[in-house]
Amino acid sequence: MLWVCSLALVFYLGLQLGKENQPPRPVFQIQDEKPKHLSDPELTKKKFYTTQKSSSTNEIEPLVNQNHPHDFSLPPNLKRIMEGGDMIERMGAYLDALRAMDKGNVYEVVNAFEALPKGYGRHLEMKLLMRSWAEIDPEAALAYADSSLDAKSERRFGISEVLAGWANRDPEGAISWAKANNSSDKPEDNPLLLGVVKGLAENNIDAANKIFRELPPGSAKWQASTFLAQKYSDIGIRKAIEWADQFPKDDPRMRSTILGQLGAKLARQDIEATAKWVESLQDDKASFTVMNNLLTQWVTKDASSAAQWVSKIPEEDKKFEGMKQLTSRWSLSDPIGTAEWLNTFPPSPKMDPVVNEFVNRICTRDPEGAAGWALSITDPTIKQKAVSKAIGAWTRINPEKANAWKTANIP
Repeated sequence: MLWVCSLALVFYLGLQLGKENQPPRPVFQIQDEKPKHLSDPELTKKKFYTTQKSSSTNEIEPLVNQNHPHDFSLPPNLKRIMEGGDMIERMGAYLDALRAMDKGNVYEVVNAFEALPKGYGRHLEMKLLMRSWAEIDPEAALAYADSSLDAKSERRFGISEVLAGWANRDPEGAISWAKANNSSDKPEDNPLLLGVVKGLAENNIDAANKIFRELPPGSAKWQASTFLAQKYSDIGIRKAIEWADQFPKDDPRMRSTILGQLGAKLARQDIEATAKWVESLQDDKASFTVMNNLLTQWVTKDASSAAQWVSKIPEEDKKFEGMKQLTSRWSLSDPIGTAEWLNTFPPSPKMDPVVNEFVNRICTRDPEGAAGWALSITDPTIKQKAVSKAIGAWTRINPEKANAWKTANIP
């Protein structure tokens, strides 16, 4: 949302500057000078592959990236702005160039982009160029991205943006290209499909979700899950929860990751609704991850309400996992309040991990108090480790008092 708002503001400023402060929009005309990136003979050798098969063979027919039939140079006024203007002036001129972009002047806009310093500083301009070019000639845009964009900071994002734009208007073409050009070490894990999912999700999130679910476990699916979690959370908490609840339990790692991502986003939107979702989930790693992310948000806003909610959970694994997670976070900001809350629960084997977590959190700030809490642990092994940790922290601060307490309390 921040990116969209920023982009809208830049468009508005670009329009206003174009009307009031800037010379008339540059008229792009064919010149004699060829763009720098087309002067590289290696670029003309770069091959991409379409899914169209040759009539005489069963192999995929290569499509060689040819030079554009015309030569272009950057118009003087646009060149001056792109190389020397301030950020708003430059972006306004660049957006004017993108709005005027068509098959006849595409390489003038590319030259305008190449006038910018390379690297992360031109990331937004690069994404806008790739999206605009995808509307005109996506395969040429992909060839340029692969050959000319910086491999460390731009190439992956550029290719993803082209495929996203392509998928918006021609999903089948984008999917076919992504499958035919996958060069991953694991062919089944196709990172190019991430751009397709991203583009489809902008207009048809159900179609994007279908492709996502067909992806095998791997990097592409992990990245796509993050993007779709954000998109579904933007739609609304009910739709997002319906989407998350469809994930089968036969892949607990993926389920835990996706539900956890969604839980973190939804908790920032609606704590109560997310809490009800956690209550409806069965005890498993995924539900614990959602609860963890919920409590992370809740403690910063109202730790007492979070503690009341956890206290009302029926006595099962989820309750004590929630108590441990809450203790871990609440004790950092309010150890006294956390201690008062913990004192409302009697010692028990299920409370031992919760108390041990409290000891771990407060032992460096209040080792004497931590030592006292460690003694309330019922499991001998856990108690011994907790006491040793508290005494060790206390000894570094005041060895005489630590030894005296140890002599009085430890047989």
